[in-house]
Amino acid sequence: MAEGAIAFVKVMEKIRLTALTHRGKSCIGLHFAVNISLNNIIKNLAFAKWSKTHRCWYIPMGESEYNSLERALRGKAILDTNALKNFLEAGKKLPEDPSGFQSLDKGLIESAHSNSAEANPGFRKTAAIAPNNSHVLTAMKQQLVLKSYSDSTIRTYLNEMTQFLQAIKTHPAEDFSVSRIRDYLQYCFETLKLSEATVHSRMNALKFYYEQVLGKEKFFYTIPRPRKPLQLPKLLNERELGRLFNALENKKHKAMLFTAYSAGLRVSEIVNLKIKDIDSQRMQILIERAKGKKDRYVNLSPVLLDILRSYISTHQPRPRIYLFESDYSRQAYPIRTVQQIFSNAKKKAGILKNVGIHSLRHSFAHHFMEKGTDTRYIKDLLGHFNIKTPERYLHVARKHLVNIVSPL
Repeated sequence: MAEGAIAFVKVMEKIRLTALTHRGKSCIGLHFAVNISLNNIIKNLAFAKWSKTHRCWYIPMGESEYNSLERALRGKAILDTNALKNFLEAGKKLPEDPSGFQSLDKGLIESAHSNSAEANPGFRKTAAIAPNNSHVLTAMKQQLVLKSYSDSTIRTYLNEMTQFLQAIKTHPAEDFSVSRIRDYLQYCFETLKLSEATVHSRMNALKFYYEQVLGKEKFFYTIPRPRKPLQLPKLLNERELGRLFNALENKKHKAMLFTAYSAGLRVSEIVNLKIKDIDSQRMQILIERAKGKKDRYVNLSPVLLDILRSYISTHQPRPRIYLFESDYSRQAYPIRTVQQIFSNAKKKAGILKNVGIHSLRHSFAHHFMEKGTDTRYIKDLLGHFNIKTPERYLHVARKHLVNIVSPL
């Protein structure tokens, strides 16, 4: 190198690994600065999930998952395992479970075997499914596929059933009585501290297995469903929306979020939009095979049409099939990336509310309702099956509250 030349050294991103508990299970939290490239790598790992509670990615605390993560990030990021090693070496244990079900968090700790600073911090295998129950997931998946359940529902049901099979160990799943299932669900609440929504999901999976796979008598009506908390939709007001959109400089990113708000779309619907779905003659957008495998049309705003035309005419490479294509894979844009784009824009706009990209859909419905639009029309625009779903926005509509004078 010539004298006086400056050597540029590429500094790899550091990902800090921590131990965390998510929905009653021990997991590894992945903490790093906003980086879309790393975000996409982790998103493509089948076992990696995003935690809204902890605001980070996480993976199961298992040896195979850790090794897969290390291989995927080799040469792209440095894994800082210090905090995780400290947790594992401390050998922390959960209290004994009096219900008879063993917590999946136990038995994960073993002494660390490391030959270098970045070696595997050391895990035991996660709880396995007993051989006498190994057929359950296969039979359940076959029935789910034959009944044409969505990929998302199939993954959810199989995951919930896996947790159940790991907890019951060698007890045959077919032999569980109603009272024993009630004990297990009580254990989910009291010991695992699962949320009402998660217990609902687990009950749905168990109900499907016992009634749809085994063909047993419908006995789940005798098991009470946990009451879900009434949570009002989280919204952005008009001024916040203006700041959010003005914070976007990339035309593709702006077009994505404008589409989400102006048409009230789910993030999965945004990434699956195709160019052919935009009908500029009828000023409509076709939402094809959305949630519940239901097609619907939504209005195409003239403002949105101008934004889309500007984006398509200037973006390189130009999209071919999907409206928003990845520049690298030329496939549909990853959902996690769109969520990250929203998060970055929200931060840049100085919006402190704890909201995600779904708040654009809520804001769309809320602003429609404030303008006096009938809830039945909003139901069709949003693609809801039940008229009661959009009625939630009545609770936050301002026009019904502005004439009420405080007694103070």
